[in-house]
Order: sequence, then structure tokens, then C-alpha cells
Amino acid sequence: MATASAVHILVKTEKEALSILEQLKKGKDFATLAKRHSTCPSGKRGGDLGEFRRGQMVKAFDDVVFKKEVLKVHGPVKTRFGFHLIKTLYRSK
Repeated sequence: MATASAVHILVKTEKEALSILEQLKKGKDFATLAKRHSTCPSGKRGGDLGEFRRGQMVKAFDDVVFKKEVLKVHGPVKTRFGFHLIKTLYRSK
């Protein structure tokens, strides 16, 4: 079973996600921004979700983590929870 580790920032609006994405592009620290802005409990850990298996997260989130480029910030990705900026740290097949 494929596993992965990712960090994310979860916010309520696409506008807020895009604003944070711009800050990341300018070199701001992902963990610092996650602690400041993320509405997910993982924000306290810099957005760290730890390791998880394919299928444990909602499909839109899983699709990014298991299909998109590793170590690159993707998003905003809309789920029922809000808008995510996602960075996959690693994954196994």
C-alpha cells in the first residue's frame, strides 16, 4: 500500500489560500505560515500530517499527494474542509 507524508495549510477561502501561496513564493517559511493561518489542528505542528496511506484522506487531497510532484506546493485544492496548500514530503509506491 502506498504511503506518503505531507504538510498542508488549510484556510476557509480561496483568496486567503492564494495570498499565502504568494508569500510562500516570496520565500516565507511553510511551517511558520501554517502555524499562523491554518485552521487544521496540524497547523500547530507546522502543517505536518505525518505519514498516511492512500485512501485515508479525501480524494482531492489524495490525488495531489499521490500523483503530483514531490516537494512542490500545490493548490489551492478545494475539499469539504476548505482550501488546502499541500506539499508532499515523500511517498512510497
